[in-house]
Amino acid sequence: MSNLALSRAQRLDQYVAERLPLLSRAFAAKLINDGLVTVNGVVNTKPGTKMKGGEVVAIDYDEHKLAVIPDIELPIVYEDDDCVAVIKPAGLLTHSKGVFNPEATVATWLRTRLNIPDMGQNLGEDGADVSATAHNQRVGIVHRLDRATSGVMICAKNTEALSWLQKQFGQRKVKKTYVAIVKGQLKQPHAMIDMAIERNPKHPQTFRVGINGKSAQTEYKVLSVNEKYSLLELKPTTGRTHQLRVHLHEIGHPIVGDTLYDGVKASRLYLHAKELEITLPNRERQTFSAPLPADFAEFMESV
Repeated sequence: MSNLALSRAQRLDQYVAERLPLLSRAFAAKLINDGLVTVNGVVNTKPGTKMKGGEVVAIDYDEHKLAVIPDIELPIVYEDDDCVAVIKPAGLLTHSKGVFNPEATVATWLRTRLNIPDMGQNLGEDGADVSATAHNQRVGIVHRLDRATSGVMICAKNTEALSWLQKQFGQRKVKKTYVAIVKGQLKQPHAMIDMAIERNPKHPQTFRVGINGKSAQTEYKVLSVNEKYSLLELKPTTGRTHQLRVHLHEIGHPIVGDTLYDGVKASRLYLHAKELEITLPNRERQTFSAPLPADFAEFMESV
């Protein structure tokens, strides 16, 4: 329990986040919304309340109750002094999404490996930073894979490597290859999908094809088919959020397990980051691979 007088004018959620530096501002807002913060003895559930200074704010929260994030092991396919390439399993987050979340992520695994203490759960809107400040959870994260997507990822072990690797993604010098199982059989065995992608204003957590969106291109090749599904190799030349999922949904062949984009229900999202080709900070061009999970073949053979 924290009970202190506000010394200057500021937003209530900003004050709570400052008083509990291990938590993000988003989590501070949640405490306020949940009625765990009082101002001059009265519960205030509005995070954006502008305080004048001099108010007594009480926060009913014990930081010692924070759950310990478990340690995990990730398969390593390459490592040097600057970076490490790993295989992320389906179901694992790349990094925390901002509110306190006591689950392991690729970022927490990397922090443990680099002996960087966990300094909080508040994420900035921009890129990663291995400095591990009190408001950063994207330690060494160069790029991300959706929670449901498995496959190869590369992480940076220092700020110079982070900048070098991120710049390649920004300049589209990285070559990425995915494998997916989709509904139906495509008319063309090999083609390029060229459709701009924008956020869906009706469902902000999703994206859609739209004329006001950003340019996006995905090359696909059919690897095998059965009566109901196709196994595809996908090579995106751009890196828009949910690009592969949106493009395949738009052409009428959503990814199996992708219920966010009308895919048939399955035990997992059948999307896997198979290969990543990139130039390392030591100036060597390398290609890292993650074997296709056994359940892909099992699913295709089960029909």
